[in-house]
Amino acid sequence: MEKSRDREIQIISHFDTDGISSAVIMISALKKLDSKFSLKIVKSLDENFINKLSKNKLTLFLDLASGSIEHIKKNNFSDVFIIDHHEISAEDIPENIDIVNPMMHDKQKISSSGLTYLFCREISEENKKYAKLAILGMIGDNLEKEISKMNHEILEDSEIIKKRGILIYPSTRPLNRVLEYSSNPYIPDVTGNIQGVLEMLRESGLAPKNGKYKSIIELSDDETEKITTSILLRNPKIKSKDLIGDLFLLKMFNQLEDARDLSAVVNACSRSGNSEIALKFLMEVSSSKKLAESTHIKYRQKLISGLKFVEEAEKISGKNFVIINAKENIPDTMAGTIASILSNSPNYSEGTVIVTMAYYENRIKVSARNAGKCGRNVRELLARIIQITDGEVGGHEHAAGCIISQEKENEFIDLLKKNLEVEVVKV
Repeated sequence: MEKSRDREIQIISHFDTDGISSAVIMISALKKLDSKFSLKIVKSLDENFINKLSKNKLTLFLDLASGSIEHIKKNNFSDVFIIDHHEISAEDIPENIDIVNPMMHDKQKISSSGLTYLFCREISEENKKYAKLAILGMIGDNLEKEISKMNHEILEDSEIIKKRGILIYPSTRPLNRVLEYSSNPYIPDVTGNIQGVLEMLRESGLAPKNGKYKSIIELSDDETEKITTSILLRNPKIKSKDLIGDLFLLKMFNQLEDARDLSAVVNACSRSGNSEIALKFLMEVSSSKKLAESTHIKYRQKLISGLKFVEEAEKISGKNFVIINAKENIPDTMAGTIASILSNSPNYSEGTVIVTMAYYENRIKVSARNAGKCGRNVRELLARIIQITDGEVGGHEHAAGCIISQEKENEFIDLLKKNLEVEVVKV
């Protein structure tokens, strides 16, 4: 931390659960050091934004910037730190840029919040109490099924409870409400359909007690098996081994909560334009709790509406790919979430590339996912196209996104379609 001594730090962090968790861990650690800092939460980095940043302050990027190194290089920043886990776009890293990224070493699957936690733990052992936020970021980035060595170490530092159960969240809430809003897994005729929910519960032999259904963590082994069977019958694409797994329960506001639900609350706040509520929520500021929960409820309702629109929308389809250009009909902040949900639905076979597009301002947010998390490298696919159309790209092999100008809409779609068709021939 020598470089930060007597200098103001500008922190720029991503707006998803991993980014917000990273930001809370970092600012909490910096407060203890009495450091001066400012914080900006962003949904993406573009060249214009980077150009406007102060060049004299110490600049710290969390959960982003690995794909923006060329833009950073063009500016004369005095010192830059990047703590991130996304693929790095540049081969030559200037001396004034320090990067903490597993892609440069052993490529362990760890979230940016996990890296930020380990970084802050090195500053002070007192920061161990933020281990639960690192695990929250890990779950927000869907890394809990293959827990790396570093994540195991963080889990040991935390007081998180692990319990086997059905992987539908929140596992701490009544089943009827949980099933109605289940998007991962998506359950045909149940997700977004309260009558379908009640029919499935009756079919499973589950009835409310004193007007209230059990939660997932309260189910017996027999009840768990019945619910699991009912879900598998409705969505044959789901594998039994993927439906049962570890539930992570952590204390928030002195109450045991499902980490996946907390992640969803944080995402809902940020994607609704209220990242300050998400920050306060993870800092356990009591006044933020009701605000965060009500924002989450409204966001889920919008998400269900968005899914219904996408199901009925006209699509550009080919062998092993589908492009859904929702234009202004879904919020750009939901494009990635909807693409992820569709990639887990029974409507698309493994390896299908699902691309969603949504307008915002004069730009378009593009999100790409692989059904079954296998198949083509969608980040490389998008990077190849924006070399021609211009834009910003980021993400991972099976979950990536980019931002393009609306002026390039038709050109982008034509190039995307051609590249997807060419890839099919190559396979």
